[in-house]
Amino acid sequence: MPPVLIVGNEIHRGLSHPGLTTLPMIPQESPKENLRIPTPRLENGRVTQRFVDDLIDFFKQEQRLPSPTAFKILSDVTSLLREEPSLVEVQLGRDDLINICGDIHGQFFDLARIFDLRGTPSVQNQYLFNGDFVDRGPWGVEVTLVLLSYKLLYPNAFYVNRGNHECEEVNRAYGFQNEVLDKYEPKMFRAFQDAFSWLPVAHCINTAVLVMHGGLFSNDDVTLDDIRAIERGCQPERDSLMCDLLWSDPQRENGREPNSRGFSCVFGPDITQRFLTKNNLLYIVRSHECVQYGYDLCHDDTVVTVFSAPNYCDRHGNKGAICILHGDDVSMPEFKKFTAAPHPKITNLYYSNFLVRMGLL
Repeated sequence: MPPVLIVGNEIHRGLSHPGLTTLPMIPQESPKENLRIPTPRLENGRVTQRFVDDLIDFFKQEQRLPSPTAFKILSDVTSLLREEPSLVEVQLGRDDLINICGDIHGQFFDLARIFDLRGTPSVQNQYLFNGDFVDRGPWGVEVTLVLLSYKLLYPNAFYVNRGNHECEEVNRAYGFQNEVLDKYEPKMFRAFQDAFSWLPVAHCINTAVLVMHGGLFSNDDVTLDDIRAIERGCQPERDSLMCDLLWSDPQRENGREPNSRGFSCVFGPDITQRFLTKNNLLYIVRSHECVQYGYDLCHDDTVVTVFSAPNYCDRHGNKGAICILHGDDVSMPEFKKFTAAPHPKITNLYYSNFLVRMGLL
C-alpha cells in the first residue's frame, strides 16, 4: 500500500515519511463572542440534523446541555450500541467515503474544526471516530454528546470505536470523572460509562481494512471471528483480546515485548504480517499515540496511526490528521492534516488528578 500525503490541496503519493514537507497553516477562526443561542431541543424525543447543528453552536458558547436531554441521548445510544456487534462491518459504495478520526481527548473546538474541514456527516460522507473521546481536554462531555448524537442520527453512516480512555479506571485518573461531576450529577457519570461499555471494539471496512484504537494481539492465531465473539457491556480485563485492541502499540523490531504503558504489548512487523495474511486484510488503522504530523505509517505501510487532537494538551505542537478511505479503492488512503483551533483559555489538564498534571502518571 503506497503511502499518501496531502499538502495543502495537493495529494502526494509514494513519499516515505509524512514529515518531509512543512504544511501551510490553516486560517484560524476565533470562537463566536456574545452570541447566545437557545438551548437545543430534541424533536419528539429524537435527534435531528438541526439539533446537532444547534448543539455544536451551543457548546461553542460554553453552554451546558440540560441533564434530561443529555441523559436521553446516553440512554438511547446505549440501547442502539447494544444491538451492534463487537466487530462492525462497513461496506462503502464506489462513490462513498469514510473519514477516520483518531483521538480527540476532550478538544471540542478541534472536533468542530474537523466537521468544518471535511463536511457534516452523511451517507456519502461517513465518519469513524476511533476512540479516546475524553480525558485530558476539558470538553470531553461536549465531544461525547456530539459524537453520540451523530451516531443516533446516522446509525449506519457514523461509527464509533471504544478507546482505552472509554474505561472507568482511566476516567477516574485522567479527568473525565471530575469533568462530569463538575457539570452534572453523579448518576450522569454512570450513564456515560454504560454507553462506553457497549461501544464496538473494531470496524472492518470493505472486508479489507481493520480499524481499532490500539493495535494487535498478545497471541498469534487471532481471527476476525475471535473479535466478533468479544463480550461487551463490561470493563476490559487485563489479559484479554479487548485489552489488546484498546492498548497495544507497534514497534519497529520483530516479535512482541511488554508495553511500557503497563497494559498489553508492543508488536513488530512480523506479527502484523501474519495477522493480515491469516485474516486476508490489506492493513490496519489505529490511533492511541500522539504523532507529530497527525499520522504515521510503519510495518511497510501496513500499520497506519491517525491522531486527531492537534497541539495535544496545548503543549505538544503536533498536527492533527484525518485518514480518508474511498469506496472505489480502500487500498489508497488519503490524509488531511490540520492545526489546532483557537479555544477559550482553559488548561487542557484542568480536570486531571494531581499526578497527571505533574506528569507523574
